[in-house]
Amino acid sequence: MRREIFRYVRMPQSTFLPPLITNTLFFIVFGVIIGGRIESYGQFSYVLFILPGLVVLGVTAQSFQNASFTIFHGRWEDYIEEIQTAPLSYREMVFAYVVTSALRGILVGVLIAIIGAIFTVLDSSVATVGLAHPLYVVAFVLVVSILFSGLGVIGGLWASTFDDLAVMNQFIIRPLVFIGAVFYPLSILSEPWRTVSLVNPMVYMVDGVRYGFLGIAEIDPNVSLAVLTAATVAVVLADIWLFRRGYGLTE
Repeated sequence: MRREIFRYVRMPQSTFLPPLITNTLFFIVFGVIIGGRIESYGQFSYVLFILPGLVVLGVTAQSFQNASFTIFHGRWEDYIEEIQTAPLSYREMVFAYVVTSALRGILVGVLIAIIGAIFTVLDSSVATVGLAHPLYVVAFVLVVSILFSGLGVIGGLWASTFDDLAVMNQFIIRPLVFIGAVFYPLSILSEPWRTVSLVNPMVYMVDGVRYGFLGIAEIDPNVSLAVLTAATVAVVLADIWLFRRGYGLTE
């Protein structure tokens, strides 16, 4: 855990700066330029409406990317064998990878929230960022970060090339987030698209975090949190099972 944390903390220009620049552009383009021409969502400005979704985007992408990259890089350079021979249980190995990757995702999520707060402060016509239900924000961000760290472990074990990592992050995770009600409320969708959207797990993550920030939700946040928690436990148990089998590690 210490090695992994030092790795990405020592290189902020490659771990923290890119998502900060990307999300700053999101806030400028969607929140300020386009958002200024979009009606507010209830009592909330468009900048505040998209903020929770962008936090989820940052948390999921960074948690998954860190876990998948460090696992695959260890396999690629053959130093993951040193971890396998260390006096650690499989649960401890998975725990270390998942926790450090989740921490990176949470840190990026906090930084994105700070950027959003800065944009609301700069615009006097926009209400400042608040936390309507802070415990829900903490719970959802924690569960989502662990879930995608666990999925990243699976991705790192499965990938055969670095291109596989890029495909999973750019063409699977990010598109699911973008169509996961980040930039629009589910209520504006007509059938069958609204029902189809409910198949996307990102919808529940974004809606839950939005409830924590703004106090509005289109899906019962308790149900969303329970389902996501169950999925997280299942994924982490799958990680431990794969490590025990040696999947991707001994092949």
